[in-house]
Amino acid sequence: MAKEYSPFTPGVPVPIEFFVGREREITEIVDHVARSASRKSLERIFITGDRGIGKSSLCRMALRIAEEKNEVLGLHVFLGGVTSLEEMVRRIFERLLQVSQDRSWFESVRKFLGNNVREVGLFGVSLAFEASQRDLSQAVGALGPTLHRLLKQIGQHRKGMMIVLDDLNGLAADKAFANWLKSFVDELATSREELPLTMVLAGMPERRTQLVQQQPSLDRVFDIINIIAFNEVETRQFYRQSLAKVNVRVSPAAMDLLWRFSGGYPVFLHEIGDAVFKSDTDGVIDENDALSGIVRAAEIIGIKYIEPRVLDAIWSKRYRQILKRMVSTPLQLDFSKAELVARVSTDEARVVDNFLRKIKQLGVVQQSSEMGRGKYRFASQIYALYFYLQSVPRPAAS
Repeated sequence: MAKEYSPFTPGVPVPIEFFVGREREITEIVDHVARSASRKSLERIFITGDRGIGKSSLCRMALRIAEEKNEVLGLHVFLGGVTSLEEMVRRIFERLLQVSQDRSWFESVRKFLGNNVREVGLFGVSLAFEASQRDLSQAVGALGPTLHRLLKQIGQHRKGMMIVLDDLNGLAADKAFANWLKSFVDELATSREELPLTMVLAGMPERRTQLVQQQPSLDRVFDIINIIAFNEVETRQFYRQSLAKVNVRVSPAAMDLLWRFSGGYPVFLHEIGDAVFKSDTDGVIDENDALSGIVRAAEIIGIKYIEPRVLDAIWSKRYRQILKRMVSTPLQLDFSKAELVARVSTDEARVVDNFLRKIKQLGVVQQSSEMGRGKYRFASQIYALYFYLQSVPRPAAS
């Protein structure tokens, strides 16, 4: 059977046409945008959740809907590797150029940015924003008024703006960024100039914690949207709809396995879905296809998402056997030493203390007095789900 392309996209934001679920979160974001456009005011959102939970995909979908429904200019700006405010501003304006290139307001944007626009790439089909360090430094402090003037230039085409600042790893712990952010919000809140702007920050919970540590006032500035795993109904819907788009059916037994081993965690939904899709040969995913794909996905997830130092440290046979018994349900985050000892063999129980000490040193699990004696919690859901995946039976060699 000739297979269509996989509907799953491991490791990258989900294409709009394959996005499933998150209706409540999208509605909340779009409502903020509508309020901003109506009141011509600043709205502030922080979208947070564990690594791989689907923050970027959610932002992308919400931005698309807000653009169409509320006629705003949407900029999804990825800040991976950015460590300075100047580079952040440069990327904002470069993204402005990119999204405007084929739109009716492009010439207004190009004129607005002046001599800082340069054609790049083969045959000059792409555009870059280049400015001196001095000009970028000035733009950092004047971003609010600059965006206000920009919206005046394109006001006949767009009623407001939505800017998503995604992947804050390099900036969240920077005091200059935290102070700039607070000043930017305060400036717009007290300005007489109306600016219909929705600013969205997207990052893991620890990034928000870092920001608040640098500037405590930011604790109350942003409305928080916390992204959690899909529940069972949403997970099954995701797989049914995704596979139906490429004319593939899934048996009830296989669907049970897809839910059980993905735990509703988007990064695992896609890795497992892609591997299972590739295991199928007849357009109907059965239990054997699912098991084969899940085993393959577990290997891929270990390589892509679990640090090599963690895998190297738990490579011994007894450690691996303990690992397979650590997690009894896909969404489990907490466990106790007593529970773990009860699940393993007598021989394995002898090294449980060493095993727990090792994975605690590696940051895989955490322990605190509030949790109680002998109680542990996984530092990330990814660890828990990865270890749960290890319990899947390996198919016999043919």
